[in-house]
Amino acid sequence: MVRANGAVSLRELARVVQTSEVTVRRDVRALEAEGLLDRRHGGAVLPGGFTRESGFPQKSHLATAEKTAIADLAAGFVEEGEAVVVGAGTTTQELARRLARVPGLTVVTNSLLVAQALAHANRVEVVMTGGTLRGSNYALVGSGAEQSLQGLRVSRAFLSGSGLTAERGLSTSNMLSASVDRALVQAAAEVVVLADHTKLGSDTMFQTVPTDVITRLVTDEPPGHDDRALTELQALADQGVQIAVAGPGAGSGPAGGGEGGGSAGRQSGRMGPTQGRGGEEGLPLPGPRRNHPHPPGGPGSAQLRTAMPLAEQPGRVADLAPRRR
Repeated sequence: MVRANGAVSLRELARVVQTSEVTVRRDVRALEAEGLLDRRHGGAVLPGGFTRESGFPQKSHLATAEKTAIADLAAGFVEEGEAVVVGAGTTTQELARRLARVPGLTVVTNSLLVAQALAHANRVEVVMTGGTLRGSNYALVGSGAEQSLQGLRVSRAFLSGSGLTAERGLSTSNMLSASVDRALVQAAAEVVVLADHTKLGSDTMFQTVPTDVITRLVTDEPPGHDDRALTELQALADQGVQIAVAGPGAGSGPAGGGEGGGSAGRQSGRMGPTQGRGGEEGLPLPGPRRNHPHPPGGPGSAQLRTAMPLAEQPGRVADLAPRRR
């Protein structure tokens, strides 16, 4: 099934072979030890980092709870009246559903799924790129999509991908998708990457956003035993990427400026403390990158710690600062 689809969920495997997910998880672990597949949270994929891209049906069943929490937190960074670009992906689709209630918002996207999520939002203007439809992820790609983005300028780009490392940044398995994502990045003053912990430390074929261009990463809390993801988070923070970690129960509904949603304020030309979805104020983020067009803010003081799980502070922002040399 993994060879046929590129990815498969544990739930689907258990249904097909008519056994428990516990049994399937044990067998998948054994298959990974033999090099036949790579485990991911809630499923399994083809082995190795440089593999073909999974289709939307497979991706939509992987790490669904994590994607929901990430979307809830990311929506809090969008303010009323903003113009943003939102790339293709299952996580960005979740984000779009929450942006539907932000008044005066303009969303530029190459994703049919993002546009569909916003189709009935009467206070949100949706602008779609041109291009050729790529059916596996319902995205418009090619020269038509890239040319339609020329001359565009928005406040933020929200992007997802197949893998994220501190060394190469965000990457994807498809060349056409990577090219359009790079054009989306060029249109934005800030770049926000949405990636669940299963993508941390994974490297795929085509680089889309170098690490030094990423302003902020919105992710979920890695399990305590996932040393690779935890190490990658600290390495990203060391390179100046602001890390926002969504804990369990981070969100309870769509964001909406002025409607009880999580709206992030600006202070001294930088992102100020974010507001938790349940009304709790999160910890302040470090300032923007030194090579970013916005003025830098003061450095944070906290470092990534595993002694106190971030999940104990649901919906808050983790203030990950570079290690002091």
